[in-house]
Amino acid sequence: MADPIHARALALLRRGTGWPDVRFRNQQYESIEAIAVRRARLLVVQRTGWGKSMVYFIATRLLRDRGSGPTLLISPLLALMRNQVEAAVRIGLRTGRIDSSNQDEWADIEQAVRDDILDLLLVSPERLTNPRFVERVLQPVSTRIGLLVVDEAHCISDWGHDFRPDYQRIVRLLRNLPGTIPVLATTATANDRVVEDVARQIGRVETVRGPLVRSSLRLQVIRMHDPARRLAWLADVLPDLPGSGIIYTLTKASAHRVTDWLRARALEVVAYTGAMDREREHIEQALLGNKVKAVAATSALGMGFDKPDLGFVIHFQRPPSPVHYYQQVGRAGRNVERAYGILLEGGEDDEIAEWMATSNELDAEHVRQILHALEQAEEPLTPARIEASVNLSRGKLLHALRLLHAHPTPPVDRDGMRWTRTIHPYQPDLEQLQRLRRLRERERERMARYVDGERCLMEYLQRELNDPSARACEHCSVCVGSPLVPVNCSQETLAEAQRFLRRQYVVIEPRKRWDVNALATMKLEKTTIPSEWQVEPGRALCRWGDPGYGGLVRAGKQRELRFDQRLVRAVATMVRVWEPDPFPQLVTSVPSLRTGALVPDFAARLARDLEIPYLDTLAKVRETRPQKLMENSYQQMRNLDGAFAVRERHPLARRVFLLVDDLVDSRWTFTLAGALLRRAGAAAVYPVALASTAPDR
Repeated sequence: MADPIHARALALLRRGTGWPDVRFRNQQYESIEAIAVRRARLLVVQRTGWGKSMVYFIATRLLRDRGSGPTLLISPLLALMRNQVEAAVRIGLRTGRIDSSNQDEWADIEQAVRDDILDLLLVSPERLTNPRFVERVLQPVSTRIGLLVVDEAHCISDWGHDFRPDYQRIVRLLRNLPGTIPVLATTATANDRVVEDVARQIGRVETVRGPLVRSSLRLQVIRMHDPARRLAWLADVLPDLPGSGIIYTLTKASAHRVTDWLRARALEVVAYTGAMDREREHIEQALLGNKVKAVAATSALGMGFDKPDLGFVIHFQRPPSPVHYYQQVGRAGRNVERAYGILLEGGEDDEIAEWMATSNELDAEHVRQILHALEQAEEPLTPARIEASVNLSRGKLLHALRLLHAHPTPPVDRDGMRWTRTIHPYQPDLEQLQRLRRLRERERERMARYVDGERCLMEYLQRELNDPSARACEHCSVCVGSPLVPVNCSQETLAEAQRFLRRQYVVIEPRKRWDVNALATMKLEKTTIPSEWQVEPGRALCRWGDPGYGGLVRAGKQRELRFDQRLVRAVATMVRVWEPDPFPQLVTSVPSLRTGALVPDFAARLARDLEIPYLDTLAKVRETRPQKLMENSYQQMRNLDGAFAVRERHPLARRVFLLVDDLVDSRWTFTLAGALLRRAGAAAVYPVALASTAPDR
């Protein structure tokens, strides 16, 4: 006798996909039946494109048809939410989304949930920390949720490659739900360690796990430590790759650099980073519609983006782990016969990976300082107030506060952006931190082994994710014994890429506000920097360590103790190409008690090349700690407070200056030194640096 639930589910699948003859993939219907009929708690680990979203869409429809409450779907990325809403509507689900991009719709959606009109509510995990959402939505509906879905469930586990503190609140929610409410947790990227940890936290969970191999995907590794050579290779090879695809980079700066270069070569490429909220949906649609050849993206174009006919995924730099790599390269070849996954190993990869591995660690001493600052405060503190006591960047501080807030007995609490100390004691788990640190180091080592190419590349990734069905794919460059795509670039294109990199000037944006408490000697009253004291937009020749001139800057500062004349000519060319208006009349420099004549010597030679006078107008009146050790603006300003003075022997009235330094990071040195020059009568000050050391992550 035919199973009516299976028949109904199959009809929904065909309606949702638009394919009249489609059938369930292996374990797909069994997962739906476990949730909708047996009301189980299920962890589904299946490759990207297997159809995990159809499992919870169809299960939601079946549960709603039988009178269950709405499904609450917790998902980390807006891109994922947009795609899911479009797919869910096709099978007749009424959906709503609550996130930072649609605040004008919140009231209507909240009311629709309370009135049981919505079938499916999508929220980000961060929403669970929002008092309004908890009070108006979560508490009223918690006892009648029909299904709880936790997408990208590997984020629950701190062993996972993308652990997120706010996911810990999901664990608390799970533990407080009635046992009769089914739960579905899904992920495409989890090894045994993560699966066991997630299952432990969810409780009494059944696990459905499928093979990870994608037979259409052809993998290859090309070692290219020189960024110019990688850029040239992209320009030569990209036009011949099938369809459209993604070029992944580890940093935002690299994504924009790749985009600028390829667009200069008349290729339709756009950049995509986490800092581009307004443009991201438009870019996704352009890629989905094959209106661009490629998107140069950071990991922001990640979980949830689904393009079945993606023809290639190229990595401009080596990801930090095989799990990261599998998740991203697995976006190609879902519904095409042949697609390419090409990894270009770069010389900067290890340095970036080390920064990524340590940037989010919860340092025990910093935690102690944060908690002490909150304990001593007479009122709740904003992050800016905490920075006055703790030498942490804003990003690291917020990450630490979120981790502390997500703790089972949180030592901190928040009201909006104001933080307080709770009564709960807190002791960092230093052993766990060391275990995680060793794990990240091992992951980087395992990714380096992948690059070595000693065995089938697909099999290697499967084994790293503990796929029991791992076997040689017979399609990768190792299996066939020869390159799948060319490994070289033309000398002509390489020369053009080298010239391009040498012209990658960095804009130094002027600061507009300062903290009057950090600048006690200036006796300021307003936080806004008066326009008549501000510097103009400036330029840095390159980024520290970059190809092109970065190596010369490093050698001059650390080894030769004098900057090469080629850098003088390059900066002079940069100034002439830039053409600041009005054009500078004088060159001066930022003094240093540590490096002595290094910068003044360079500035004087630059002045001669530009054929304008050099004046030694600024003096360093006290020693300061290196600015690179100051991690936030308050500490950086306080470190420089009262450190500079204008030499009175030089009249500055109505003169236009180039203010030269070797390195720029926070811009506070230029801001404060420039303000002194402007207060002394300078008509305009243009900052110029040899290299920017500001993070481009």
